[in-house]
Amino acid sequence: MSEFVVGIDLGTSAVKALLVGKDGRIAAEASREYPLSSPRPGWSEQRPEDWVEATLSALGELSAAPGLPQGWTVEGISFSGQMHGLVLLGDELQPLRPAILWNDTRTTAECREIERALGTRLLDITRNPALEGFTLPKLLWVRKHEPETFAQGRVFVLPKDYVRLRLTGELHMDLSDAAGTLLLDVPNQRWSPEVLAALDLGAELCPPLVESTAQTGTLLPELAERTGLAGPLRVYAGGADNACGAIGAGILQEGEALCSIGTSGVLLSYEGEQDRDYGGRVHFFNHGAPGAFYSMGVTLGAGYSMSWFKRLMGGLDYAELLAGTGDLPPGSGGLLFAPYLAGERTPYADADIRGSFIGLDGGHRREHLARAVMEGITFSLNDTLTIYREAGRDIRSIVSIGGGAKNPDWLQIQADLFGLPVTALENEQGPGLGAAMLAAAGCGWFPDLASCAAAFVRRGRTYEPQPEAAAAYRELYPLYRQVYEATRSLSAGLGRFREGLAQG
Repeated sequence: MSEFVVGIDLGTSAVKALLVGKDGRIAAEASREYPLSSPRPGWSEQRPEDWVEATLSALGELSAAPGLPQGWTVEGISFSGQMHGLVLLGDELQPLRPAILWNDTRTTAECREIERALGTRLLDITRNPALEGFTLPKLLWVRKHEPETFAQGRVFVLPKDYVRLRLTGELHMDLSDAAGTLLLDVPNQRWSPEVLAALDLGAELCPPLVESTAQTGTLLPELAERTGLAGPLRVYAGGADNACGAIGAGILQEGEALCSIGTSGVLLSYEGEQDRDYGGRVHFFNHGAPGAFYSMGVTLGAGYSMSWFKRLMGGLDYAELLAGTGDLPPGSGGLLFAPYLAGERTPYADADIRGSFIGLDGGHRREHLARAVMEGITFSLNDTLTIYREAGRDIRSIVSIGGGAKNPDWLQIQADLFGLPVTALENEQGPGLGAAMLAAAGCGWFPDLASCAAAFVRRGRTYEPQPEAAAAYRELYPLYRQVYEATRSLSAGLGRFREGLAQG
């Protein structure tokens, strides 16, 4: 009998489901998209029910995949999910309003409220500053602007937790995702009574906490029948998408970092010590690996910047869009791009800053702009690597996943700009593979996640820094760092003219 696990990655634009065997090979995969709503500039919402229906549809496609062995079973199912999104549930555990997502920036006033209430204690407890993307400011926003809705709230969950609730009937949240709410005592792995009291929130709003590898029920029989899945169908908690991305890339020891370019971009490092202090300059979260932690910086408009540029260029496919970029030298002919189309998080935590091309010349062509976008996203991620280096971290290599790992020229740019070897994965499946690995570990297939990674994660080509290009980027990076301060007041002044701007 052939046994499999399923990894479900609930992303911002789509859900992806993977059927993975004991050898780590992908036997089948399926994905379903769902819409994102931006009713006002800076707002980002989704219907939780869309996630559920898309997930069930993807699972049904997995079960109908051709070529699966006779009598195959699913031993376990686990999840990766977009972080920080607020799903407020009422007495019947049904959503009371659309989910407010991680990239929603409406909560600046609530962030200042949190800072006033907790001061320096916030970083001591949660290890993260108050930023618009986190869940706690969203709860406070609903309480202030939709008091009747808030009064009906029984409990909040994060996006993947709601899907898991609907699939099992059981209510839980794992530590790695809870760490992104700004309500978790991260070192002590519990909801913080001090944060809850300071903001006058009841502890009953917070769901039960579990480790990422903990079993949280089984797939409901009626849903097993609907999807066509058979087996024990044990369901495990899963983790935050960045934690799962790290697991799926084998980032399970110090000295290695992950560069992940999705809608947002992440530069992430494994942390074996819970007391390492970055002063709030990067995020510090519980890992999906039990007892471990990770830190990361975030570029809000990473892949989003590239998809925006693709639309701007009339919808060329990515091969056409990026053609010729590898023939250009570093600096894109004297052109810089700041990828602040949706504000920025690391290192500026500024919801009002906006993007810019600096140095546009009449001689620039499409390939110059395309390379500048690639370089600008990578410069922004290098801001996090700079923080690590300033803190004395010894980052020796980087694994690259996501959109930035699909183009060899972009991988070489990363190696040259970071000044480090950058490795792509042969079986790059991002957070979905990490979710499958959590299920495999939960099922007892492996004694720990490191053993699972040895079987599941296959590393491919490594790109080494080219000395001449690396030297050029060392000159260009300080110029890029000037763009933020040079455009900050301009972005603020233009802000009121963006009202009513359609969000892509």
